[in-house]
Amino acid sequence: MSTTVKIFKSINPFTQTVIAEHEVLSNSELGQKLKLSEFAFKNWRNSTFQERAEKMKKLAEILKADKEKLGLLITNEMGKILPEAISEVEKSAGNCDFYAENAEKMLKDEYYDTPFKSMSVYDPMGAVFAIMPWNYPFWQVLRYAAPAIMAGNVTLLKHAPNVVGCAKAIEKAFLEAGFPEGVFQQINIDIPQVESVIASDVVSGVTLTGSEMAGSSVAALAGKYIKKSVMELGGSDAFIILNDADLEKAAAVAVKSRMLNAGQACICAKRFIVTEKVADEFAALFADKVKVLQQGNPLQQGIHLGPLGRIDLAEKLSYQLENSLKQGAELVTGGERDHCNFQPTLVDFVDCNNIVFKEETFGPLATIIRAKDENNAIEIANNHRYGLASAIWTEDRERASILARKIEAGNVFVNSLVRSDSRIPFGGIKKSGYGRELSEIGIKEFVNMKSVIIE
Repeated sequence: MSTTVKIFKSINPFTQTVIAEHEVLSNSELGQKLKLSEFAFKNWRNSTFQERAEKMKKLAEILKADKEKLGLLITNEMGKILPEAISEVEKSAGNCDFYAENAEKMLKDEYYDTPFKSMSVYDPMGAVFAIMPWNYPFWQVLRYAAPAIMAGNVTLLKHAPNVVGCAKAIEKAFLEAGFPEGVFQQINIDIPQVESVIASDVVSGVTLTGSEMAGSSVAALAGKYIKKSVMELGGSDAFIILNDADLEKAAAVAVKSRMLNAGQACICAKRFIVTEKVADEFAALFADKVKVLQQGNPLQQGIHLGPLGRIDLAEKLSYQLENSLKQGAELVTGGERDHCNFQPTLVDFVDCNNIVFKEETFGPLATIIRAKDENNAIEIANNHRYGLASAIWTEDRERASILARKIEAGNVFVNSLVRSDSRIPFGGIKKSGYGRELSEIGIKEFVNMKSVIIE
């Protein structure tokens, strides 16, 4: 009796051609992967920081040396323009260097002022199971994997089905860098197999970057099996422009913040909240800059954004746009779609009841919401179930620091593009998830902070 093997297909979103097919692991093969993780952890946890750092630095060198080839792989699998893809590989390599250089001091023993000797030590936990998305197929992975592995953990990666080629390339780079087999494994599994991985005694922690729905399901499983988890979920970031903002600069950054990676990022600005006094001027500047953007072949020079990653994503964005217009929003520019190719789009006069306000829009669709004043702008920004990141634009930096504390988000940037940085904690609140990645906080998410008291 033959058994049907499920296949994941990598489809070039611009050409809609199948570029690779990948078999899903059988349950037996998955079991072997888990056993390999268990064996690898027993040895890796006893390695020194110096040994780990040497391999992590080597990994960074491999990524930098192969950035053009790896960037092309990213572009072909998920569609971002080639310069952005290469930049993503470079950023991932930089994160490897950062943790190679800083992990040991981040995890050094901490002593307390007590009459007896007391300290905290940081032990690795085991295997970290990661479920990662397709939109930043290298950065999202190295963002969690570099600190987790430098802490002495091992990891199992379930990547998105449309970027399995990227997952395999990352695993290959780890092995080339000298990491023992099993320290980093990509596991090509289907959704029904996820619970068995989380349930396994081999797995000590779970991290997911993805949608609110996926996060809710995986977090519930992590809770069911009492596993530490970190969730980095959806976002509908507010980009607040106050009366005294530098409107020209704000508009230029606004376009980049919304259209980078074809608008497919949790920290892309999505709600542009502008005080009434400057709303018309900002809207005109913003529209002029959106209109000149070129969407098309991501391998072609002069193209500002490529296609969306999958056809279903493009269809959903079209649905959201059509309904927003029925609900009273006004189309300023764009709105056309051809398969995965979605024209850069701007809509104005959006209110808090509109679908493009209430839902995350994952693509090159920008919305302008007009606020009465500063206080109303903050109120509108906080009137959302997501709380990942926000930006405030004003020349009064002291006032901005006060307003930043009123924003309900995990990150607030003043007069700047919202972005992630290895040195700074990253994560959200509300339905945007919990836990933090990056910085010293990120490496301590998947360690056992063990108190040691010696009388």
